[in-house]
Amino acid sequence: MADAKEPVVDADTHPVHRSHSDLAASAHGAEARPDHWMYRGFRIGKKEFWYASPKIQLLMVALVCFLCPGMYNALQGLGGGGQVDSTVQDHASTALYSVFAVVAFFSGSIANKLGVKITLAIGGIGYCIYSASLLCYSHTGNVGFVVFSGALLGLCAGVLWTAQGTIMMSYPPEESKGRYISWFWIIFNFGAVIGSLIPLGQNVSNNTGTVTDGTYVGFIVLMFVGACLSTVLVNGDKVIRDDGSKVILMKNPTWQSEFVGLWECISLSPWVVALFPMFFASNIFYTYQQNILNLAYFNTRARSLNNLLYWLAQIFGAVIVGYALDISAIRRSMRAKLSFVSLFALTFIIWGGGYAWQKDRLNRADAGKVPDEQRIDWRDRDFLAPMFLYMFYGVYDSVWQTCIYWYMGALSNSGRKTANMAGFYKGLQSAGAAIFWRLDGIHTEYDTIFAATWGVCAGSLLIAAPVIFMRIKDTTELDEDLKFSDETVGDVISPAAAAVPEEKRTEV
Repeated sequence: MADAKEPVVDADTHPVHRSHSDLAASAHGAEARPDHWMYRGFRIGKKEFWYASPKIQLLMVALVCFLCPGMYNALQGLGGGGQVDSTVQDHASTALYSVFAVVAFFSGSIANKLGVKITLAIGGIGYCIYSASLLCYSHTGNVGFVVFSGALLGLCAGVLWTAQGTIMMSYPPEESKGRYISWFWIIFNFGAVIGSLIPLGQNVSNNTGTVTDGTYVGFIVLMFVGACLSTVLVNGDKVIRDDGSKVILMKNPTWQSEFVGLWECISLSPWVVALFPMFFASNIFYTYQQNILNLAYFNTRARSLNNLLYWLAQIFGAVIVGYALDISAIRRSMRAKLSFVSLFALTFIIWGGGYAWQKDRLNRADAGKVPDEQRIDWRDRDFLAPMFLYMFYGVYDSVWQTCIYWYMGALSNSGRKTANMAGFYKGLQSAGAAIFWRLDGIHTEYDTIFAATWGVCAGSLLIAAPVIFMRIKDTTELDEDLKFSDETVGDVISPAAAAVPEEKRTEV
């Protein structure tokens, strides 16, 4: 039986009838790289690289995240954004993640329409403004500016992270997605590691009070460089993989087609909703870890050291999990199941250890009365146990994030579909973060926030289990990625479609 025909749009956006087998050949078939500077290869050892390749583009976006959200993470990891009182940072974070949650739902459409380069450039702007607002607050006490900058950062971060997710999930070939995610997470978290060295060096003799002005200035400069760096990336339609294949993208998207695609991502794949609780849970633990465990119980320099070790632990976790997810000797569907079981076990092992420590701590009211200089210092005998616990929380974070990105990447190779899933992911992630930062902002008891965090993480895994066990296959069929509207199908075609003579084109 002949293949079913689908409408295809050529370079001039005129529909042409081609079969699904033709689609596969055009979307994934090897093509000679164009004679352009961005495709001219250079060798490092036995490996060939070119600028518009997935590896180089992933490196570039990782460097942007190294300098922008990486430095932001280092700053937030100090607890309270480097301030002694976390209240203003709680309000800013609530505004940030509330805006982020709304913007992220539509940011997949924005990324598809504008391209990842412009989207990342817009996204990088908010980070340096946020750091500047905290520096301003240290001298003026201007709460309004900090809250406004948090809301602006929510807008900027929403589009930046969706563009990043699109690149990380759709650019690499199926057999390398775990390693690509791992490489990104390593570079990105090195930003937080290097960023953590700034406050550690600035505050090595400071065991009380707010971090120094130099700490904030260092963050502002590095974040601005990251925003500028994003302008030199290339868009997804220019990327060619090692095997000559291209990324599945909309060629001429409109705002209407993108918002339709947003709905189709759920209506054609309703099972993705089962991942939503896991998306929601993916950033809620920062509130407890940063503003309770680290800020409430440690002095300034001990917090700075904990912060450094936390992000180093993230790198370790990303390396182990990212490479394990690409072990070719084990079928991909089995890798998904094993990773889920491991993540479920870690949820009870690490958070169980956290409960053993937290149950003996002072409550919020009593902990708040302890002066900063009397909190745990790195010279104290009781420092090592919570330090290692904090490191394991860092490992847990990287395992959780790496697994989620890998699950989404295993469900689709389409740049358009992964952009929409990344938007859902960041939107729900931010909604969860906003709620938990608000809980801290209204002074919810520490033990309550701990219990809610642990419970939501464990419950979300149970809800996601059917998708991970039944929907992740050993390979993703092209037809699965091309279930969207006719307009979407057409835009995965290579420039060869333009060779069809005008008189042989069939209007739809």
